Amino acid sequence: MSQTSSVAARIGNMLPTTVTPVLRRMSVASLIGQGVLIVSGGAVRLTASGLGCPTWPKCTADSLVNTPEMGIHGIIEFGNRTLTFVLAAIAAVMLVMLWNMRKERRDLFWLAFGLLASIPAQAVIGGITVLTHLNPWVVSLHFLVSAALVVLAMLLVNRTYGRTGRTSVPYVAAPGAALRRLAGLAAVCGYLAVVLGTVVTGSGPHAGDANAPRNDLSPYLAARVHVLPVYVLVVAVVILVVLAWKRGNGDIIRNAAILLAVSVVAQGAIGYWQYFTGLPSLLVGIHMLGSSVLLATATNMADVTLRRAK
Repeated sequence: MSQTSSVAARIGNMLPTTVTPVLRRMSVASLIGQGVLIVSGGAVRLTASGLGCPTWPKCTADSLVNTPEMGIHGIIEFGNRTLTFVLAAIAAVMLVMLWNMRKERRDLFWLAFGLLASIPAQAVIGGITVLTHLNPWVVSLHFLVSAALVVLAMLLVNRTYGRTGRTSVPYVAAPGAALRRLAGLAAVCGYLAVVLGTVVTGSGPHAGDANAPRNDLSPYLAARVHVLPVYVLVVAVVILVVLAWKRGNGDIIRNAAILLAVSVVAQGAIGYWQYFTGLPSLLVGIHMLGSSVLLATATNMADVTLRRAK
């Protein structure tokens, strides 16, 4: 055996063969980090720091990082870029830790791989956003990749904690067909609401820079279309809570339904509050945080309900 092979074998022997508490905590860190990335991206736009680093991949033509002359806008924009690399590092470490489980726990391995593979794509789209001077459609795509990463991270958390996946705890009572369909409908409506929310954002006042283009759509009409899936989501969640309530305190599906209901009510309240108060930056930022929570709770609801009964 060559020296390289011997070193690789020793490293392999040091890696875990089962899901460890460290791996669970890293999956949670990844989920929280994806939400923070969405919020920091919102801060870039809401503080007009979208071109704080006016070029890409460097921050300026001569510097990889922001310079003191760039002020607070450079700090905010470069901070958002840096967070992307932190999340990539977390995903890479998880992938290494899962190497010995790559066959037995393909679900974990490929979710971690998806998180790692998507982050460089996110960085490239961020670069295109800067190079197109914050084109609203590219900005929307940039956000939606982050939204997809929240979904992947939530699925990874559920599987590392054994709520879903190959080692999940069996159902106390398997959900009926109606509950399964409603959970799937709620997730789809939640995702669609987030997608349409990016169109509303592209028509609104917070462009990320005073000279950034808008999508030229009517903000009023975009907002009305955005709330259509929200109405369906609210109805689906109400019925979900009613059906899940009788499952008993502590049931995983009941708890998921309650979490989703709380996130929908909070996000809806914040959405209407910001709309009727002229879209103040703080409320818009909180609404973006709420979107990441909604994505996570809707994914969790569908994941724990649609998993195969054992």
